[in-house]
Amino acid sequence: MAKSQLRPGLTLIATPIGNASDITLRSLDALRDADALVAEDTRVARRLMDLHGVSLGGRPLIAYHDHNAGAALPRILALLHEGQRVVFLSDAGTPMVADPGYRLAKLAIDEGIPLGATPGPCAAIMALTLAGLPSDRFTFAGFPPPKSEARRRFLRELALIPSTLLLYESPKRLAASLADMAEVFGPREAAVARELTKMFEETRRAPLDVLAQAYAEEGAPKGEVVIVIAPPAAPEPAGEGDIDEALRMALETMTVKDAVKTVSIALDLPRKQVYDRALVLRDE
Repeated sequence: MAKSQLRPGLTLIATPIGNASDITLRSLDALRDADALVAEDTRVARRLMDLHGVSLGGRPLIAYHDHNAGAALPRILALLHEGQRVVFLSDAGTPMVADPGYRLAKLAIDEGIPLGATPGPCAAIMALTLAGLPSDRFTFAGFPPPKSEARRRFLRELALIPSTLLLYESPKRLAASLADMAEVFGPREAAVARELTKMFEETRRAPLDVLAQAYAEEGAPKGEVVIVIAPPAAPEPAGEGDIDEALRMALETMTVKDAVKTVSIALDLPRKQVYDRALVLRDE
């Protein structure tokens, strides 16, 4: 029998987001070798282990979620301080991505306990892969607030981020959320991915306003949802007229030097280019 590679400390286990076959061999090895297991939902963990022939074998299986953290954390921490090999499984996907794993991992780090992870499925990354939108830079923003006013405020904070946006959303709020996104972001290209890795997996691609109207007419879909939104369009380079207008306004109250500095920063232009125009305007 091969020697276990699972070291003492906390290991975060990535679990399937739908298709049970997506678990990695390393994750199964960690489940077999752990001294104790912690799961967001122990029933989900037991089903996954049974499917892959991993026996609990009398080892502790501790429930840990947002509602019992106060009671569960001391027990988990005691096991870790004893040098036990403890694994944590979220309900689905990669721990710490929109689940309670963050608090547990942060506590382990603060306590000087070794922290490891097995990579694996993540709904946000799979949606990005399927969306057909720029993937060189992206921002994961979690779940938007459920109420429309707070949601629009949240979205306005994201509006100017120059990257593709990834958000999770409840199916029942999808149409309203897409409508708010269309209002705040405009008709950006977007994709709605749902039921990822499952039989009825679907990725729908269209501008935000079109997606919002479609889901408003069809009603709430089934399954977990990821929304992927294209980055804002790059602003067109300022032309000579834009530079002159900005300089004229600035020169009403500033010296040439200060006006050039202000306008070059505002329009993201080389200072020499703005300075040359400022001299022409001054001479005029």
